[in-house]
Amino acid sequence: MKQIDFDTVHRLASVGNLVEPLRRAFVSQAVSPERGQYDLGALDPPRTLLLMPAWRPAGDIGVKIVTVFPDNADRGLPSVNAAYVLLSGQTGQARAWIDGRALTLIRTAAVSALAADLLAPAAPEVLLMVGTGALSRYFVEGHLAVRKYRSVLIWGRDPQKAAAAARDLGARGWPVTAANDLAAAVRSADVISCATLAEHSLIKGRWLKSRCHLDLVGSFTPSMREADDDCMRGAFIVVDTLTALTQSGDLSEPLARGVMAKEDISLLSDLIALAAPRLFAPGGVAPPRHSAHYASSARLARHENPQANRATY
Repeated sequence: MKQIDFDTVHRLASVGNLVEPLRRAFVSQAVSPERGQYDLGALDPPRTLLLMPAWRPAGDIGVKIVTVFPDNADRGLPSVNAAYVLLSGQTGQARAWIDGRALTLIRTAAVSALAADLLAPAAPEVLLMVGTGALSRYFVEGHLAVRKYRSVLIWGRDPQKAAAAARDLGARGWPVTAANDLAAAVRSADVISCATLAEHSLIKGRWLKSRCHLDLVGSFTPSMREADDDCMRGAFIVVDTLTALTQSGDLSEPLARGVMAKEDISLLSDLIALAAPRLFAPGGVAPPRHSAHYASSARLARHENPQANRATY
């Protein structure tokens, strides 16, 4: 069995060069069931186990195993750890073990970059990164791969960590500075990317520009929130998977209160499929057949409203 460690994954892949393969993957014939999510006990903060299988018909099988231990930061350890196991579709035997943390960092940021490529303003000026954890560098890299920005701001609960992250990112030649005032930073931003473990909303809808893109990835349980209900009102909302509607507090709470309706929420794969004629070059993958619900769904028309905020999960 091959073993591919953290450094090797980074030598083989980057956020920017994964965007187009992911664009094709979202409309491929791969099977990706709902992820399994398990609370590991009544500790405070809670510990979570995630199981994410996927496979291609008559092809190989992959399973990503993820743990989220929020208090690991106090131990000087990553809060999110993972392993990816590749199994033979013919025999079921293990073919490879891949460092799942590296895959999670790169893949998560690449999906956000892909969504921004579809949804963000065409000529944004300011990108705001909310969160200073390991994902922040990857998200900034991803967003810079699909848009040009005059300025990149980074905000965190700990100003010293935000300043350190800004220095690290700035050393890569990116125009990054630390933001001390979150409200002011949000008001100036055209694109906002959040990667936190917040349990109470950080982003307020009243701060958002009338036209902006809001990228939320941190809320993976009903008790976690990065944005308040006002962020969802009138927004064109896109999700990677419909499981987010029940698993993310950013979605489950406003849905329960009637702030938005399930019918107003679109899948990222739907948007990619709608753009399929320009995505599938001659000699490449054939455009997929579109499902009937695209044509009958009025929700997609809301994307044409330039005043609607855009949120992706």
